[in-house]
Amino acid sequence: MQLLSIAITLVVVVLVSAMILKKYKPHAILLGGGIVLLLSAQFLGINNIITDVEKSTGFWLFDVFELMRTTLQKDAGATGMVIMAAGAYAMFMNHVGASDVMVKICTKPLKHLGSPYIVLALTYTVGQLLNIFVPSAAGLSVLLMATVYPVLIALGVSHLSAAAVIASAACLDLGPASGASNMAAEMAGLEPMTYFIKYQVPIMAVVIPLVTVTHYLVQKYFDKKDGFVANKNDASAQEDDTTAAGVPKFYALLPLFPLVLLLLFNELVITSIKMNVVTAMMMGVCLTIILEVIRKPKHAFDSVKIIDVFFGGMGKQFANIITLIMSGEIFAEGLKRMGMIDLIIEGAQNIGFGPIPMTIVMVAIIMISAIIMGSGAAPFYAFIALAPTVSESFGIHPVIMCLAMQLATGMGRNMSPISSCMVATAGCTDGKVLSVDLVKRTVIPMFVGAVGLILGDVIFFM
Repeated sequence: MQLLSIAITLVVVVLVSAMILKKYKPHAILLGGGIVLLLSAQFLGINNIITDVEKSTGFWLFDVFELMRTTLQKDAGATGMVIMAAGAYAMFMNHVGASDVMVKICTKPLKHLGSPYIVLALTYTVGQLLNIFVPSAAGLSVLLMATVYPVLIALGVSHLSAAAVIASAACLDLGPASGASNMAAEMAGLEPMTYFIKYQVPIMAVVIPLVTVTHYLVQKYFDKKDGFVANKNDASAQEDDTTAAGVPKFYALLPLFPLVLLLLFNELVITSIKMNVVTAMMMGVCLTIILEVIRKPKHAFDSVKIIDVFFGGMGKQFANIITLIMSGEIFAEGLKRMGMIDLIIEGAQNIGFGPIPMTIVMVAIIMISAIIMGSGAAPFYAFIALAPTVSESFGIHPVIMCLAMQLATGMGRNMSPISSCMVATAGCTDGKVLSVDLVKRTVIPMFVGAVGLILGDVIFFM
């Protein structure tokens, strides 16, 4: 029976991976794969679809949909609201031009540093910090391509080097504005700001310098190896000053506004006032609308109507992310019901794996999945539900596994030629760079970053 369950599970996992690789909708594929696994567990007598008899509908087929309902209801609750609000706020900031202004102001000083490859490497550092406020990897890449890319080319680095650094600028999914960070915090039983300050910040202090230095060495080496010679007259190297035209420079502070509130009002700073992520985002939206009305008094009504962008963005986040989380959890539940997670844990324990080797195994699994799927979100939401179970089996705090898995997905994504940030970045080069070529320049920095992630996890938290 165990061999049959393993065979069925492997077939389902391979088919799910193959279909996602062929760019079928991951929501439907993960959900379908999960349902097949749940039904298989039921009919093989391994586990019931709903293990708690009191919560069962009394009929196995109805239990499938009951499990979907309860999972979606849970995911659309507190954490789901945070994810929807964070994603919608990023879209709202893009709509009013605030994100564009912030990126332009933050990256402009880089061109005064002189050495092109130092500027190139520091572009990653600045971009990674900007990712805290602009949580979309593809969105940040496009913004940096519009603002920093021409400057880098003008300074004398290759199109491929500049694009590779920019594409990987958001490889660490940092901050409370990130839906994945909030999901990881929820799984670890922590508040988002506690998760960011106590756990993500120490890791980024290790990983960011490592990736920055690696980018400097790798891009300089490959440019030299490829015989690259800078062409200062390259027409595409002219800096575009039209970015965010007409938007006040102080709007650059608006993407930071919710984060400032969260940094001030939490259990680590001002404890007398509690601030929720969604509350902070809503306050930021209201402040922005007030500023827009003041800035455009003749079009005050139209300025107020831009709130539709925020609420519409929340709807898109529900359709794209919350449903993906639900599908991923159903898939994870299917793996659990088939006994595969227990088998992996028992196998690791029998081999003599401790918490550190098991963390490495989980990081490897999720990175490989991200490379194959071309997405950080799909494998993260598919596997993160397993983190507490694995952590408990090895006697470690769930945050250790959640942190490693969450940050590893972005690195895997930046090693995939089909990921949105890689494709979007390559698309901004007017055919000068292909996403497959970008991978050759990002693999080493991302691998070094993954090693730094594991080392940081071990040094600080184990």
